[in-house]
Amino acid sequence: MICDSMKKTLLQSLFFLVFLITISYAEIVKEVKIVGNIRVSPETIVLFGDVRVNEDYNVQKINELSKQLYDTNFFSYLEIDLSNGVLKITVKENPIIQTLIFNGIKAKKHKEAIKEVIELKEKTSFVENKLARDIQRIKSAFRNLGFYFIEVEAYAKENVNNSIDLIYEINKGKRARIGKIVFIGDKEFKDSKLRGIITSEESKAWKIISSKKYLNKERINLDTRLLENFYKSKGYYQVKVLATNVIYEQGEGFLLTYNINAGKRFRFENVSLIISETLDKNSFVEITKDLPKLKNKYYSPKKIKKILDSIDKLSTKKDLQFIKSELIETIKNDKLLVTINIFEGQKYFVERINIVGNSVTEDNVIRGELELDEGDPYSLLQLNKSLNNLKARNIFGKVDKTIYEGSSPDLKIITIEVEDKATGEIFAGAGVGTSGGTIGGGVKENNFLGRGIRLDANLSVSETAIRGKFSVINPNYNYSGNEIRFTGESTKTSKMTSFGYDSSKTGVSFGTTFEQYEDLYVSPELSTYYESLSTNDNASAALKLQEGSYIDTELRYSIIQDKRDRKFQPTEGYRASFNQKLPLYSESPSILNGFNYSAYHSFSENLIGSLKFYGRAINSLSDSDDVKLSERLYIPARYLRGFEAGRIGPVDALDHVGGNYATSLSFSAGLPKLLPNLTNADVSVFFDTANVWGVDYDNSIDDSNKIRSAFGVSVDWFTVVGPLNFSFSEDITSAGTDKPESFRFNIGTTF
Repeated sequence: MICDSMKKTLLQSLFFLVFLITISYAEIVKEVKIVGNIRVSPETIVLFGDVRVNEDYNVQKINELSKQLYDTNFFSYLEIDLSNGVLKITVKENPIIQTLIFNGIKAKKHKEAIKEVIELKEKTSFVENKLARDIQRIKSAFRNLGFYFIEVEAYAKENVNNSIDLIYEINKGKRARIGKIVFIGDKEFKDSKLRGIITSEESKAWKIISSKKYLNKERINLDTRLLENFYKSKGYYQVKVLATNVIYEQGEGFLLTYNINAGKRFRFENVSLIISETLDKNSFVEITKDLPKLKNKYYSPKKIKKILDSIDKLSTKKDLQFIKSELIETIKNDKLLVTINIFEGQKYFVERINIVGNSVTEDNVIRGELELDEGDPYSLLQLNKSLNNLKARNIFGKVDKTIYEGSSPDLKIITIEVEDKATGEIFAGAGVGTSGGTIGGGVKENNFLGRGIRLDANLSVSETAIRGKFSVINPNYNYSGNEIRFTGESTKTSKMTSFGYDSSKTGVSFGTTFEQYEDLYVSPELSTYYESLSTNDNASAALKLQEGSYIDTELRYSIIQDKRDRKFQPTEGYRASFNQKLPLYSESPSILNGFNYSAYHSFSENLIGSLKFYGRAINSLSDSDDVKLSERLYIPARYLRGFEAGRIGPVDALDHVGGNYATSLSFSAGLPKLLPNLTNADVSVFFDTANVWGVDYDNSIDDSNKIRSAFGVSVDWFTVVGPLNFSFSEDITSAGTDKPESFRFNIGTTF
């Protein structure tokens, strides 16, 4: 016992003695000597090692110096010696990677993707122990793309000047196909329904271009989330989904299995708001009045999100800028009790807003679109709305935000990073119908001189008409938030040979748009036009009565309510406008009334439906005159696809003369899964209906009161040369005198 105690004491004394010797062995560095370096200068080595002359260096400090230099990745070997005041550092530098070569990879996008994930990049030091990790990163990246059988090897080819070429030999192998998708467990729904929810697809012979038939780890994770969201939307609050098995069957592809435990289906027991005493409860009346309707309804996260979004919108009001909400969901007797606590959170203010990345666009143009300013209360909702405003201007390729802590805990610094894009566009378009075709083109500039001013000059030519238009729009005049615009246009119609008349109309207009109340806009416009009509013996008697020249000065105005969730690619809400044209001076006065309505609804994350209504009515204010030929109504081409523009409605002597009334109703829905490989292409199906009718100048002419309709597919595709739009359509109902149009396209190039 005593012997053991003595041994323990002796060992402790020995360790203490070694420690004292180690600590006490120190020497003052008088000189630093670097040996073996080629590319890395002595000054750089001293800097990275934080070497200080005239300071004591012991073993511990020398070890720290060694670690610091190794961490730079510049060196494969280090030896440090301190003797007689001279700190000698002997190094062997790692070679520099001159070039990365990926044999077996042809696609540029794949090469760029590899360069993103690997650590050893060109013009950096080659560290051998990092190579194995990079090989695994490459394998993981390609397996996520479905290349489960990939093989990767790498070796270094030595060059002069201590540099290498790092060569990867990559054999991707065949892409892993999904042979079969199976759903097991307590799934409650049929497999056919669940296959419509997920994005992965079974490999079939006809799925030639689809990439979703290949195994992809990220897509499988997405499928799991989509299935869980679907079940929760049906009330299965505790659903669990696992992609449990990915088994390869020789010659058949992979078997992908989703294990689903739906659990019980829950209803709402109660949904309530608990509002802090410091807040005005009257502000939440519109939200609370609808909550009792949810009692005993099946649980749905979408219903809860709608309530939370309504609460967030209240934060834009002056007295509720700092409100926060806390969601509490409690299971009670197989039902769900939902409580939302609303309270005043910590107050944050905007200290500074930095704008970066704009090489063309002026700062003031960007700041003019922001919903918050320096010194304002910080609101993430207002900030996101600001970003959508910037995206809606269509002058930036990228718009991002970063939030930093300010100079004090209650301040935020916002950095908005934009990337200017080509905003000029040269475009051309054509349509093909039963009676021939139309062509057109023009030039657009959405960011003139970097000031956000939009210019548009276009010309369209058909067999009987030439139309030209030039417009200038400043959407934020003098940074006031108000839009001003100028338009000059001219139309020349030549139908003397076929219908006995020629007409022309030339004029200018000035207008503005401003927000009178929240989401309510007023848009007045003043215009003056000169018009002439000449006829011959082939013209109808009614047209001959209108022959002559006219000067008209008119006041047009619109009252617009915009309740869309955002201007850029809206997903919810509506936009409604009432329009009217009043004559100020006219030899043949008429009054125009119109109404436009567009509504948007998100049926799923990627499926947005829209409904659009267009209505116009024009009537003469003179008992002796009818509505002039140039003012008669036609359906704009964008509201009725499947027919030539201006070639439906009443016909006088085989000529479409327009009507006194025009209306259309259009439905469209996106098809996100139709072209999965084209991320820049939006595909939608549409169903358009319209009617043009009414002839006030001749009761003997058929007023053509008949519903026209067409369905088809439209594609908006941003290609490398510019935007491309085309539509295929088929008319369903039409009048015998209408002119169908089955195909229309527009193409442009940016500059």
